[in-house]
Amino acid sequence: MAHPRSRRLRALAVPLGLALTASLGFLPNAATAASPDAAPADGPQLSYVVNTTPGHATAGKVEKAISRAGGKVIVAHEQIGVIVVHSANPQFAATMRTVPGVQTAGATRTAPLKATGTTDVGKPQKVDLSTSQLAAAGKAAKANGQEPLEPLQWDLPAIKADQAAKVNPGSRKVTVGIIDTGVDDTHPDLKANFSARQSANCVGGVADTSKGAWRPWDPASDYHGTHVAGTIAAARNGVGVAGVAPGVKISAIKVSEPETSLFYAESVVCAFVFAADHGVAVTNNSYYVDPWMFNCKDDADQAAIIDAVGRAAGYAQRKGVLNVAAAGNSGLDLAATKLTDSGSPNDSTPVERTVNPKTCWDVPTQLPGTVTVAATGVQKRKSYYSNYGLGQIDVAAPGGDSKQVPELPAKNGNILSTMPGGDWAYLAGTSMATPHVAGVAALLKSAHPKASPQEIQWLLKEQADNPGCPTDDATCTGTKHVNSHFGYGIVDALDAVKK
Repeated sequence: MAHPRSRRLRALAVPLGLALTASLGFLPNAATAASPDAAPADGPQLSYVVNTTPGHATAGKVEKAISRAGGKVIVAHEQIGVIVVHSANPQFAATMRTVPGVQTAGATRTAPLKATGTTDVGKPQKVDLSTSQLAAAGKAAKANGQEPLEPLQWDLPAIKADQAAKVNPGSRKVTVGIIDTGVDDTHPDLKANFSARQSANCVGGVADTSKGAWRPWDPASDYHGTHVAGTIAAARNGVGVAGVAPGVKISAIKVSEPETSLFYAESVVCAFVFAADHGVAVTNNSYYVDPWMFNCKDDADQAAIIDAVGRAAGYAQRKGVLNVAAAGNSGLDLAATKLTDSGSPNDSTPVERTVNPKTCWDVPTQLPGTVTVAATGVQKRKSYYSNYGLGQIDVAAPGGDSKQVPELPAKNGNILSTMPGGDWAYLAGTSMATPHVAGVAALLKSAHPKASPQEIQWLLKEQADNPGCPTDDATCTGTKHVNSHFGYGIVDALDAVKK
């Protein structure tokens, strides 16, 4: 699987395999814009976002122009002015940019559209823990009143989530929406906390709420969202692991394409709008929007992606949703003046390019109002792969690090959580750090139900514990209170329920 936060360590997860059984179609930056009435030419069928002044009146006029330009409207989010379109006209985006009422327009991919459907269902690869390791974990769990595999979860005490659960495990009125590869809601550690009415399959841009539509296409490869779900809210039910907020609800909003697991803009726009309209309090975003690791505002297509996803994320925030997102796994300083992106576009042929992080954004993590999360290891140092940057990172949380190893019985520096098919596994990545923060945010929302997304973000930062910059790491800059590795610090679940 090309993982959501890391096809470059993308889905922001790095699979480290310890399961337990206990475009360049056409980039429409044409030098000469076609007229709105230009006859469509033949080209690859692509998906586009056409961003307009919000409202029904403008949408109606623009939709007529879309039809004349050879486009087919898939869905119109009139409340935010985002229209998703399919077209085989190579000049479609350039044509639409000349239409009154259209503010930005561009292709969301570089590879042609293809029919979507489920892939063959397989089982995740299983690599059992040793009998002695499981026995040691079970003995420790029994002695301490923990879940059977909880002694292997060094990450929970690292943010005091084990202590927080005894004070307030979270409210059933709070739901965290997991925008990801889908969630196996039949997992024994997840089913008690799963909210089907707040779940959907948004792949392609239109929400499908039919039963089970939110589940992974292929459990053997699309396990990322299920792993994230367990970290947030695996139930304390005498089975497997425990989540950071074991009393809250979780929902799945699937946005990954079958087979490729790519997260395109139209799907992510659908997900944010769906979350906002279905009472979700927090969204977890452990991915970047494909096919560009960074979307640059001076490129018309990429600017349209920033605009469309930004509108949807902003809509969610205005409706009371806090969006939490992974910083990325490329070890980059997001505050640098220039970076090299050699992996984009990742749906066709990548071309190495130099980007300026001030105008080229990792979406959605660098969108305004989003909580950007860096990863740490058991030694409370930045994980070796985690992106960082002064003024770019809001908070940090355990994401795992194979170079930072805990004591027995764990002896694994990565994050243990749920997998499809009733399994558990260790993974690492800022993908794994983000659900820790989403879980703490859910605890804060449980304790302060009337708090706005901005207030929850302030509390996350105010209560975070900052280790300060390591003396032997020159990449860390800033102060004891705010720095490039941890932002305001590592989140604190106990403070979330006590203060």
